[in-house]
Amino acid sequence: MNLAIKDIRHNAGRFTLTTAGIGLLLMIVLGMAGIYRGMIDDALVVVDHIGADLWVVQHGTRGPFAEISRLPANLEYRLRAVPGVADARAFVSHNVQREHHGQPLRMNVHGLSWPEDKGEWVNLIAGRPLGQAHYEMIADASLGLALGEKLELGKDVYTVVGVTRGMVSSGGDGIAFFTTQDALAIQFDLPGEAIRLERTARVQRAGGQDLGQVQPLLLERGGGASKQLPALGSPMVSAITVRVAPGADPAAVTATIAAWPDVTVYSRAGQSELLVHGMIDKARRQIGLFLVLLAIISTIIMALILYTLTLDKLHDIAMLKLLGARNSMIVGLIFQQALLLGALGFGLAWYLGDWVFPRFPRRVLITREDVWSLALGVAIISVLASLLGIWKALRVEPNKVLS
Repeated sequence: MNLAIKDIRHNAGRFTLTTAGIGLLLMIVLGMAGIYRGMIDDALVVVDHIGADLWVVQHGTRGPFAEISRLPANLEYRLRAVPGVADARAFVSHNVQREHHGQPLRMNVHGLSWPEDKGEWVNLIAGRPLGQAHYEMIADASLGLALGEKLELGKDVYTVVGVTRGMVSSGGDGIAFFTTQDALAIQFDLPGEAIRLERTARVQRAGGQDLGQVQPLLLERGGGASKQLPALGSPMVSAITVRVAPGADPAAVTATIAAWPDVTVYSRAGQSELLVHGMIDKARRQIGLFLVLLAIISTIIMALILYTLTLDKLHDIAMLKLLGARNSMIVGLIFQQALLLGALGFGLAWYLGDWVFPRFPRRVLITREDVWSLALGVAIISVLASLLGIWKALRVEPNKVLS
């Protein structure tokens, strides 16, 4: 006869409610670990999948994901001339928020260097990669945009030709992929009145100078589009991604580019390090602290519950001792209850997590290592929590049954 099972049947209602509470608490622990993993995976999703060996950014900055970086788009041609460079592509990244169907729509815009990069590396679940230089986009499923849906951004209308999954920025916003030119057009879009006022101000500044008065044709040129003015450069891109040629020494290529005074170069590992230990470092440490606190709280709660269950059966324990039961039997009673409570709570947490976590606004990534780590942690917590009840049970005197 197993005393632990008999006692659980006698207090089935209390044990069931206790298991439910422990299960919900452990589900939160598992969810926090999943959010931690999801944040890291979201931050690295583009860096890991785009296939770039080096990231060239504005001098003194930490890259397009950590802060604003501005580089001339024609820098990619200079990089392609570096020995050991197989390919160089412009990269644009910025956030936008618009209203779509009466609801706010926030997305992270990524510009792909068309036609070299059409987005074939993106994990598509529907549709196709970009098929033309303008007015097409690939949207992550978290944005809620359907295949073939049209979205107005700035002065242009873009059609969703592909839908992907799991492409989320470090801030939790779904990523939308455009060509570089479209991404720049979205980023630097201005209202028509603002463009008119800027051109008028440009003409007035030129007219107030001697050069504008001597050459009136400059005033007509100044009142035109910015792209028609050779003195004004094209819009800046966020970074240039570089792929090192097979057989080339990445360190030598990096050293060559790093010698340029106008840029800073990072390897793929360096860019990942900046994202994990820079941009999301505070959130990562905060979630880690919550995990530690939840583990401590779980241990305390389980210890108090087992201690209370032990107090309720002190008379029965004294009777067992009076009948000659060994201490090992008493210890086994409480220890088995603690392990069963932890195991059932862990199973409930796993079952509820599979149903609840996919509905979270942020991605919750549960790995096999996390599940086994939690199982080991629950076993340790159960053992530690049982010690208080065991200590109380061993101090019970057999003659207490007579009082």
